[in-house]
Amino acid sequence: MDIQLNFVNRSNDANNSEVVVFQKNAATNVEETAIAWQVIKNCGQGDSHPFMYPNTMQVAASDSYGNFTPQLDAQHGQQFAVKKTPSGDQLMENGASSNAKELEVLNALDQGAINAYVYKSGKVIAQKTAIAPAQKAVFQFKPTLWIGVVSQVDEGAAINSAILSNINTELSLLGIASADIVMTGGGPGANATAFAFQLENVVMS
Repeated sequence: MDIQLNFVNRSNDANNSEVVVFQKNAATNVEETAIAWQVIKNCGQGDSHPFMYPNTMQVAASDSYGNFTPQLDAQHGQQFAVKKTPSGDQLMENGASSNAKELEVLNALDQGAINAYVYKSGKVIAQKTAIAPAQKAVFQFKPTLWIGVVSQVDEGAAINSAILSNINTELSLLGIASADIVMTGGGPGANATAFAFQLENVVMS
C-alpha cells in the first residue's frame, strides 16, 4: 500500500534550507553512496510539501554504450538480467533472487559493464554502477526513510559522504498509511537548535 506523506516546515529556519529524503540499501555490507530521492526546496515556514512513498518499485539498467532500458516493475525476491538479444542489450526477468528479501540485477553480457537503477515514484532511489559481466547488484529496502537538511544536493545525485554522515534521522514507515513529517529547530544566532524531524498525525494502515 502506498504511504501518503506530508512534509511540514515548523522550523525557525530563515535560510531556506533544502531537505533531502532518501533510503539506504540494506543489502550491502559496504558503505554505499545513498541517492537523493526527494529534495524539498523553497518550502517556507508554515508551508507543506506532500509526496507519496509507493509500495511498488521499478528497475532499469544502462550499458556501456549509453543505452537505457525501460523501467520494469520489480519486487524483492526477483532477479533481473541484462542479456544480449538479436536486437541488442535488454533487461528482462530472470527468475528468483538468491535471497527472497533482495532484488538482484545481473550482468549476463559477455563483455561491458552495466549500471543498475531502482526507482520509486519515477525517481532514482538507489543505483549500483560498473557491474562487470557475471556480477550482480543486490538491493534491499526496509520501510524506513532518512531525512536531513542539506545544501546543494540534486535529486537523483549521490549524496557525498560528508553530508551523509551528518544525517542521522531515520523514520520508520512500518504499518503507516499516512503521516506528517514535521521539521522543527533551526534559527539564527546562539539560540538556534539542531533541526529535528518527527512523524505526527500518523494513520496506521
